[in-house]
Amino acid sequence: MSNITWDSNNYSKHFSFVADYGSALIDMIDRKNYRMSCLDLGCGSGKLTAELRQDGFDVIGMDDSESQIQKAKEDYKGIKFFKGDACDFTVDEPVDVVFSNAVFHWINKERQPDMLRCVCRALKPGGQFVFEMGGKGNNALIHGSLRRAFERRGLEYRFPFYFPTIGEYTSLMEKAGFLVRTALLFDRKTKLDGADGLYDWIKMFVKAPFQEIDAAESEQIIRESVEELRPKLCEDGVWYADYVRLRCKAEKEVMNH
Repeated sequence: MSNITWDSNNYSKHFSFVADYGSALIDMIDRKNYRMSCLDLGCGSGKLTAELRQDGFDVIGMDDSESQIQKAKEDYKGIKFFKGDACDFTVDEPVDVVFSNAVFHWINKERQPDMLRCVCRALKPGGQFVFEMGGKGNNALIHGSLRRAFERRGLEYRFPFYFPTIGEYTSLMEKAGFLVRTALLFDRKTKLDGADGLYDWIKMFVKAPFQEIDAAESEQIIRESVEELRPKLCEDGVWYADYVRLRCKAEKEVMNH
């Protein structure tokens, strides 16, 4: 994840749907009758972190992108933001809630247990873990089309994401010390911005497979896929992405000896 460079202004301007959909996720947190502490893990440009504060949480934000953290600090004064690795972090004091939106699918499958252990350590006993990520089948049409375009050229499509099933991910969570309360896998057709919505989306979110390919060939591959997907993902001039989301709510198990 750390080798991807984010254009934080472009991200906030044209891909605000990422944070917009995260607002509903905040409602999944069980409120207590005191001011709850919260870590927004993979906070990006800080939009949801600010919403959490507005909702009454004592919140801090962490992300491993320097540009996103800088933007968050500029836009949302008074909230503590810090740079950190989701798979290797600690907090000064355990928190009531760890919240995360659209982050965990960027983390390699092999590193997921480390990340979940870090989250568990960061929570108070009985603390809540509420998150959403890409799930099994997420953007399958888009990645399938890109893979075919790569293979036609004898190139390998290095799939950069981890999109698990409910069973796969909840068992990892249980091994890390969580009691899973809710797990949903659902389709969410997502409207993209502008006449070049899909092209822009691929340029923003699918960087890793193109790193070894020159700009001209990359452009050709993306344009090819966009045209192949037009009948499936473009309706009346509006582009959509075929999202599938995994949404979970869990708590850190309290050990009763």
